[in-house]
Amino acid sequence: MSQQASPRGTFLKIADVVRAQIDADDEMVELPSAADLMRDHGVSRGVALRVFGVLQKQGIAEPVPGGRWRVVRREQSVDRRPLAERLADVITDDELGVGAAFPSASQLCTRFDVSRPTISKALDKLQAAGLLSEGKQGKQRTVLALPNREESSKP
Repeated sequence: MSQQASPRGTFLKIADVVRAQIDADDEMVELPSAADLMRDHGVSRGVALRVFGVLQKQGIAEPVPGGRWRVVRREQSVDRRPLAERLADVITDDELGVGAAFPSASQLCTRFDVSRPTISKALDKLQAAGLLSEGKQGKQRTVLALPNREESSKP
């Protein structure tokens, strides 16, 4: 019985091939698309999607918007929390008190490697939560309140 006739286990073999490609290429950041897997291995879309599921369970890949998959390297430590939460941490990390000037959107874009519209949306959430003053052109935001963080891991 050919591999084409019996897809049972085929997705595991393809996952092994993709994992070997990831291990061999340190620069690889995105997995092949489902269409690429279907074409290269002669399998159905369902089998290709199962390959992604296997790699995700193994912690090697994660989905990104648009139906693509990104490679996750073990040595990479990436904060996956929402940007607004990470921006709230700037207040404590930079030891900003109430009334202190909050970093500019340009500085935050560089620090978090995201676009200005993305920063603006997150800053608006902090403003709505009462942590930051309103941002206006030419006027720097200030800290209005300190974030309350309950950390149960600390005694």
